[in-house]
Amino acid sequence: MAGTLSRRVSLLLAVAALLILVLLYANGRRPAARVSVVSATRGSVSSEIASNGKVEPVMRYSLRARFDGFVDRVTATEGQSVRDGQPLLTMDDKDIRAQLDQARAELASQANDLRDAQGGGRSDNAARVVDELRSAQIQHDMLQRQQETLTKLLAQKAATPDEVARNQAALDRASAALDQALKAKQEFNRQATQDRERLALLVARSHGQVNDLEAKLASARVVAPVNGTLFSLPVHARDFVHTGDLLADVADLRQVRVRAYVDEPELGKLQPNEAVDVTWDALPDRTWVGHTENVPRQVVARGARNVGEVLCTVSNEHLELIPNTTVDVRIKVSVHANALIVPRGAVQIVGAHRYVYRVEGDRLRRSEIKLGISDAADFEVLSGLQPGTFVALPGNVPLKDNLVVRPVYPDPE
Repeated sequence: MAGTLSRRVSLLLAVAALLILVLLYANGRRPAARVSVVSATRGSVSSEIASNGKVEPVMRYSLRARFDGFVDRVTATEGQSVRDGQPLLTMDDKDIRAQLDQARAELASQANDLRDAQGGGRSDNAARVVDELRSAQIQHDMLQRQQETLTKLLAQKAATPDEVARNQAALDRASAALDQALKAKQEFNRQATQDRERLALLVARSHGQVNDLEAKLASARVVAPVNGTLFSLPVHARDFVHTGDLLADVADLRQVRVRAYVDEPELGKLQPNEAVDVTWDALPDRTWVGHTENVPRQVVARGARNVGEVLCTVSNEHLELIPNTTVDVRIKVSVHANALIVPRGAVQIVGAHRYVYRVEGDRLRRSEIKLGISDAADFEVLSGLQPGTFVALPGNVPLKDNLVVRPVYPDPE
């Protein structure tokens, strides 16, 4: 009985040992990990600055009210294409016309007074002053000659002292009258000079007022200043507007400007005339191309960001980009054609070192590489890798040197 039990135990131990050997063998034959791989290829890579910006017209024509008043009639629609000189709206100009009629009448009266002043004063006043001076001069000269004659006759005792005295008194009065007439003439001349200067200023001011009112009257008919798009029309018929209020905005939108807001740390990469791609969430399948115009000379605060404002000229032939919309901007600061590139996911970064895992047969080999520029998808490889070399992409299995793998190659195109 004891012998039978011993044999059974030995048999069970043998079976267990055999199972252990089978499991160990099966474990040693575990399938290699499947790893996706890609080839290092030649292609174009660009280093980009990604930011946002706002669309602006390159040349904007803002039409503003020249006087306070009501909008009489609107003949255009916001967003439509307009021609140079095409009517957009009209203002009620009755008050301006009345002011202009009054200003023209005042100007005519002042101009007439100025002509009189330039001719020596009003003709009736000038004639009166001249006549009074001439009469005083004649009277004085006549009495002066009589006094000389009487003085001679008195010496010959042909005239009396009383006659000489009476004539002298009359001569003195005539001299006083002559002096007064001379002073009146001088005062008249002085006043005429002052009137000419005053009236000349009044006429010049009235001319300016008339010109201003004529310009306001002309501005009551608002027309497009250029061929372009009426992209803003904030007023309606019977709206009351004040002087300076915006009536319409017109611009040629076939080429627009994007004001891109680039964060301060990236400003050092910028150069003029770099390629720009613009996208807009409202039209996600469209991309507009352009170039940078300038390099910012100052940094400004924009919310929580410190940014430089980069002006970009962008082609908009189909007039799809609308002023004041917010867009995404990618500035290509460097573009390398025919560069050796690998996907960003294939590169591992450890401190200052950059690695990829090359595929050699069924094993991975870690290789250090040197990188150049990069974009959102790829790195440029400057050294450490040959074109056509397959490198591993990260997946479910951690990549390591000498790892046995089953490479999964990309489908041929």
